[in-house]
Amino acid sequence: MGGTKINTCRICDNDENNRLFTVRETMFGTGDCFTYFQCSKCKCLQIQEFPKDLSKYYSSDYYSFESSSQYFKNPIERLARRLRDKYAVLNRGIIGKLLYNYFPNESLRSLSKLKLTKFTKILDVGCGAGFLLYSLTELGFNKLLGIDPYIEEDITYENGLKIVKSSIYKLKGEWDIIMFHHSFEHLTDPLETLLHVSKLLSEYGVCLIRIPTVSSYAWEHYGTDWVQLDAPRHLFLYSIESFQILAEKSNMELYYIYYDSNEFQFWGSEQNRKGIAHLSEISYRINPSKSFFSRSDIYKFREKAKKLNLENKGDQVALYLKKSKKI
Repeated sequence: MGGTKINTCRICDNDENNRLFTVRETMFGTGDCFTYFQCSKCKCLQIQEFPKDLSKYYSSDYYSFESSSQYFKNPIERLARRLRDKYAVLNRGIIGKLLYNYFPNESLRSLSKLKLTKFTKILDVGCGAGFLLYSLTELGFNKLLGIDPYIEEDITYENGLKIVKSSIYKLKGEWDIIMFHHSFEHLTDPLETLLHVSKLLSEYGVCLIRIPTVSSYAWEHYGTDWVQLDAPRHLFLYSIESFQILAEKSNMELYYIYYDSNEFQFWGSEQNRKGIAHLSEISYRINPSKSFFSRSDIYKFREKAKKLNLENKGDQVALYLKKSKKI
């Protein structure tokens, strides 16, 4: 950290009265503990020291590396997904709207805030196996690219979609949309990344970043059991204030914020409190019938999440940035 104090905020440089937290790894249940600290000034929560080898915490079981095409093999399911996704992205279709109400997809819905055409050039950074881009390809979007440094090798799907094992710094060209769907919090170099994003964006391009946020009820209520802490993969848990600072430093303008949290903040955090790993056999994600949550519990969690989003207290946000006019 270049001679600065070990608990100096990497976002606003504050080094006074920052609070320490010990956080367990809860995705795989390894039992490993990590020290985080929260800046007393900008409220950003961040890991004290970056692990020397983060790759070991991204095994082949990590959820974002699951194959994308497997979800589109069944013809009926494929049609249903297309209708649902068309509504999510383009706000079109009554049947799709009904399907979305039962099977929401916040990642796709965040794109509805943008003016997209099938020729919009979209780059998805940290996309895993590229599930979201695969869905967009199924809708007819054809200028898409996904990158992720942690996949084993490049992926080329039968529909032409390409996912490349790469970092954003190796890319050139110009993009209309550059998006980070729950990948930005994994980066060790957020400021450098946003500066490079600014260079890659077209004149009226938009950077969409979806991240968990400590400006939320879940962090206030659950503390270190908050499921979206996800140590040590999540290196930064931003507050709205801290992200605003980061945007300004990178010559970007944060022009819109949309809260899109869901029931995961509750059932995941409750499992953490009970010491149940996210990928455990009795986790709600793996075996809902074997978990200790009823359908009624999940429904209540979902309704509470909707209420928190309306109050700007949900634990996930979609942030929309464009190039600053001050440049």
